[in-house]
Amino acid sequence: MKKYIAPMFGIIVALGLNGCSAGYHKNQVQNEGERLTVGVVQKEITIGMSGGDVAAILGSPNIVSTDDKRREVWVYDKIATDVSYSRSSGSVVGLIFGGSGGGLGGVGADSGASSKTQRTLTVIIKFDDEGLVRDFAYHTSRF
Repeated sequence: MKKYIAPMFGIIVALGLNGCSAGYHKNQVQNEGERLTVGVVQKEITIGMSGGDVAAILGSPNIVSTDDKRREVWVYDKIATDVSYSRSSGSVVGLIFGGSGGGLGGVGADSGASSKTQRTLTVIIKFDDEGLVRDFAYHTSRF
């Protein structure tokens, strides 16, 4: 029984090191620090703050317009597409002997999965005659 423990341990370690997950790769490429989120709007934007303070928190708006009383309205419109793909292939014998298993009777498997999600966030900030925030609203969707 003891003579089988070392080879089985090697198989388990090899299977665990076979590849990285899609989540790992997503974390490597996604820049979380510069994301405009509902939480940022809810936490940071307040009635009465200046346009400069809003710009410092949210960045430059996508659209600047005026309402019927010539007061500024800023619109932030963000769309993001997240695509994740994960694929794994190989065989138990191939992992141990460095090949595809060939005539050694290895158990082979190929599998994969992909996911695509789109998110939108629209933030509308209305200013008063003095250039201070008088109202703001937001809408988010995910599909």
